[in-house]
Amino acid sequence: MTAEKMPVLSPVPTYKTRQIEAGRMLFTRPITFMLGVATLEQLPTEDKVEICFAGRSNVGKSSLINALCSRKDLARTSNTPGRTQQLNFFDLDGAFNLVDLPGYGFAQAPKDVVRNWQGLIRFYLRGRVTLRRVFVLIDSRHGFMGADLEMMKMLDETGVSYQVVLTKADKLKKGQMDKRIAEVVTALKKHPAALNQIFATSSEKNTGIAELRAEVASLL
Repeated sequence: MTAEKMPVLSPVPTYKTRQIEAGRMLFTRPITFMLGVATLEQLPTEDKVEICFAGRSNVGKSSLINALCSRKDLARTSNTPGRTQQLNFFDLDGAFNLVDLPGYGFAQAPKDVVRNWQGLIRFYLRGRVTLRRVFVLIDSRHGFMGADLEMMKMLDETGVSYQVVLTKADKLKKGQMDKRIAEVVTALKKHPAALNQIFATSSEKNTGIAELRAEVASLL
C-alpha cells in the first residue's frame, strides 16, 4: 500500500508511525549485491522498481546507503574521491533494486574512464523505465556545487523525478542547517523535475534515516 505523507508546512517531510514502521520493516529484509555495471550491455533486465542514489564524490553516499540498510560494509566507503567506478546494483529481497551511481564531479581516474562513467550514467538515467526515484545527495556544509547543478539539469531535461538528500547534517549547527534547507528549497523551485521536500541526514548520528526509509517504502 502506498504511504500517504502527513500535511506539513516544513520542507522536510514528516511521516506517520505506520509509515516509519513500514520503512523500518522494508530495510530489515536481506539485501545482496547483484552486479557492478561498467558497460551498457551489462545493465540488468528491467523487471522491478529501481531507486537510485547519486552525488558528488565523497558526499557520503556509501555511508548513507550502509546506514539505510543497517550494514557497515554493503557499499564500500573510501577517503579517496571517485572510488566507485561502476553502477552498483543491490537487490533488496526482490522488492526493488537499489542503484549506487559513481560519484560525479571529481575522480582519481583517467579522463577517458571518467567520460565512460558519465556516458553510462546519462544513458541509465535517460532510458530506464523502471527508475522510480533518484535521490541526489548534497553535502550540507557546501550546498549546491557546479557538478550538482549539471546533474540536476540533466534530470530536469529527461523528466526523471528526483529528491535532494542533505548529508553530514551533524556537521552544522541548527541555525546553519535551517538556513541551508531554506536555500536548497528556494533553489529547487527552478528545477521542474525536483520534488520540493528534502531530507536532512547524518549517517553518523542516524538523523533522517527513518524518514528516508519511509519515503523509499512509499515508492513501492
